[in-house]
Amino acid sequence: MLSVTGLSKTFPGARALDGVDLAVGPAEVHALIGENGAGKSTLIKVLTGVYRPDEGEIVLQGRPVRFATPLEAQRAGISTIYQEVNLVPLMSVARNLFLGREPRGRLGLIDFRRMHRAADEALRALGLRVDVRRPLRSLGVGAQQMVALARAMAADARVVVMDEPTSSLEPREVRTLFEVIRTLKERGIAVIYVSHRLDELYEICDTVTVLRDGKRVHTGSLAELDRLRLVSLMLGREMGEVRGEGRTKFTGAHRTGGEPVLEATDLTIRHSLRGVSLRLRPGEVVGLGGLLGSGRSETVRAIAGALPADSGRVLVAGVPVRTGSTPAAIRAGISLLPEDRKAEGIVPGLSVRENIALAALPGLARFGLVDDARIDRVVDTFVKRLRIKASSPHQKVGELSGGNQQKVLLARWLAMRPRVLLLDEPTRGIDVGAKAEVQGLIDELADEGLGVLLISSDMEELIEGSDRVVVLRDGAVVAELTGTEVTEERLLRAIASEESGGHDD
Repeated sequence: MLSVTGLSKTFPGARALDGVDLAVGPAEVHALIGENGAGKSTLIKVLTGVYRPDEGEIVLQGRPVRFATPLEAQRAGISTIYQEVNLVPLMSVARNLFLGREPRGRLGLIDFRRMHRAADEALRALGLRVDVRRPLRSLGVGAQQMVALARAMAADARVVVMDEPTSSLEPREVRTLFEVIRTLKERGIAVIYVSHRLDELYEICDTVTVLRDGKRVHTGSLAELDRLRLVSLMLGREMGEVRGEGRTKFTGAHRTGGEPVLEATDLTIRHSLRGVSLRLRPGEVVGLGGLLGSGRSETVRAIAGALPADSGRVLVAGVPVRTGSTPAAIRAGISLLPEDRKAEGIVPGLSVRENIALAALPGLARFGLVDDARIDRVVDTFVKRLRIKASSPHQKVGELSGGNQQKVLLARWLAMRPRVLLLDEPTRGIDVGAKAEVQGLIDELADEGLGVLLISSDMEELIEGSDRVVVLRDGAVVAELTGTEVTEERLLRAIASEESGGHDD
């Protein structure tokens, strides 16, 4: 039905796709998986006309195609359901279903009666009963996703691409989705299915293609590939390469005695977290392990108050912290270094000095006036301690390298004198030298008594940098590795385990 040969796409400074091949047959559900940066999103956008490939060929139903726009791809028979609902919230449900292909009467005007009737029938087939004249935004996220699915089915597609389609669905809606996918198979339609939920992949998919660093590393029958091997392929850690024992990379044993500095109990967020609990002691580095989408980032964001929890408690040194409040978390001594430093961390147009002082400004003022001398002393201290390379503290932080930008962010939160430091992918996108420096800083901070919660997709970094590793899967804790248990083999097996995980009824 669809084949891709030698597909390549390069962006400034990065090769997102490198000679990727993919073939999907009629009535086949083909899983497309890989971690962040593997190239999945770029491949989907090339297939659907968002990007044009630099090299390679796309063949749809036996004829070469190259789409200039998503509309061309849709008209050719490729429909896409994105993780984020990309419909028009102010328009009615029916208008969204038939946007761009509205039924019309003799005078060329939209036949609303026929459109409403057809929309109602399409949604009832998916088990969704709503007033199709209502604005789309009045529906819940799960219902909106079902509308997007109905739209894709009504477009007479030959290939349907589903990008994390169950991320906002209830268990009942997930079962309905799987029934729809089986119906699509019966009609001879090809489905490309992107998901990080292993249970879903093994339940609904026939074949799998694994991407890593923009390259295809495996294609074959999913039933013939066990979970451990699948996870190994995604993470790039072959079992033959895995060491049987953990080893300490940093300077020495962390001081891990005393009462917990952080306790998170039964943190629950709909569609994201299911009763996550963990403890962190002063001087301890606890790693959060798991695949992308396992709930790692949601856990630290809930602890930091950046993501409101539906239920659960957070305590710092035994004192409850109001959940869902970032200011309350900061006052309690919790600091979060976010995964996306460009979008959620640095302010590129401001100087190094201004970025470092940003969070600490209230504490560096006297009588409501900013004390420049105190700011200069704090900034100078952290520029030297973290070895931030800049022409001066007044240089714009957007002009620095990725590693130095990360150090500026770290300096900002250290200036707040936190008790707990939450690090979400602290070394992603920085060079090897800067990575080693940041890893060394993390160890120094732990030796000084700071509690550190570390997320890293680099398995070696997580193993070597953590005293304990809490493993998450589908928003729930499935294992905790301590001491000699903190090995790559144990971590791989915990991530690939079939126990826990999945959707709760």
